[in-house]
Amino acid sequence: MSKKILIVDDSALVRKQLRGLIEEHDFEIDIAKNGQEAIDKALATDYDVITMDINMPVLDGISAVKEIMQKNPTAILMVSSLTSENASVTMEAMEYGAIDFILKPGTMNVGVEESGREIVQKIKSLSRIPRRRLKAPEQITEKRREQRVERERISVPLRTSRDLDKIVLIGVSTGGPGLIEQIVASLPIDYPQPVCIVQHMPEQFTHAFAQRLARVSDLPVHETTTNDEVVPGHIYLARGGVHLHFRRKTSGKIVTIDGKEKNERFFQPSVDEMFESALKIFSADKIFAILLTGIGDDGAEGMVNIKSAGGYTVAESEESATVYGMPKEAYERGGTSEVLNFKQILNRILSYK
Repeated sequence: MSKKILIVDDSALVRKQLRGLIEEHDFEIDIAKNGQEAIDKALATDYDVITMDINMPVLDGISAVKEIMQKNPTAILMVSSLTSENASVTMEAMEYGAIDFILKPGTMNVGVEESGREIVQKIKSLSRIPRRRLKAPEQITEKRREQRVERERISVPLRTSRDLDKIVLIGVSTGGPGLIEQIVASLPIDYPQPVCIVQHMPEQFTHAFAQRLARVSDLPVHETTTNDEVVPGHIYLARGGVHLHFRRKTSGKIVTIDGKEKNERFFQPSVDEMFESALKIFSADKIFAILLTGIGDDGAEGMVNIKSAGGYTVAESEESATVYGMPKEAYERGGTSEVLNFKQILNRILSYK
């Protein structure tokens, strides 16, 4: 049976471009020209995927996402242009339950063919997500603001990278931002390890995402750049457009480095690049590497190498993964110490002392 896709965009050109990219893949396509029309159609029909524009007349995409996810949760893929403003709004849409985003055709720094392949791949992956897994998420940001007002601050001593004992590395792609927000919001102010995260996103989007994480976290959040010292109890989000690498300076300090060579990786930042670089700097038995939901196999080979060297590796289970791609590859290649659902992984992170 054909999968049903709803394309929501006020631009006839964008609707035509998206239809042209996906109609040859046996999808049944419907269209809506604004957010209100999208809501009306989404409540009347169970679509497998909705592609949602942001700025539209009558009703905007964010408002449409909120109502659809509350009344008939559906796999929603935001369609965004590459601007800082749209990046911030796209992150907000994902907070309300949108699963991932694509850049509008023609806005990527790649050919139309490569852009089209990524769009089709994401739509296919999202169309396979069981509807029972889709729901409007708890609003972490507001909850954390309330908790901050109520809670007394814990005094935490200043530390440096020379105090590092262990490190937590997290790789994630499609379906990941909501999970990363949950992890970051759960870490206590006296958490003893640095947490480094690669989430596949372009540069403007990682900047907006880092700002959002900072609003829900009790720990300092950094969008990485060259020479950021890796300090216990800090969170480091890999900047889009470069790889997250590590270096030990002659002083003994450990810092992050922007890896500007793509190194034949499809994604930049790449999870594998972070994992492999960490292995060169940290003793393997001090590394806790985690691979969460995502399309493809980025991070799988790095997990194999960390585990082989004596590190602790955990992949998200098919039971909870929005897209069981990256963690599946790590498991099938023998790169996992454990396979756990997301709640179990969160508990492992919190108890990693």
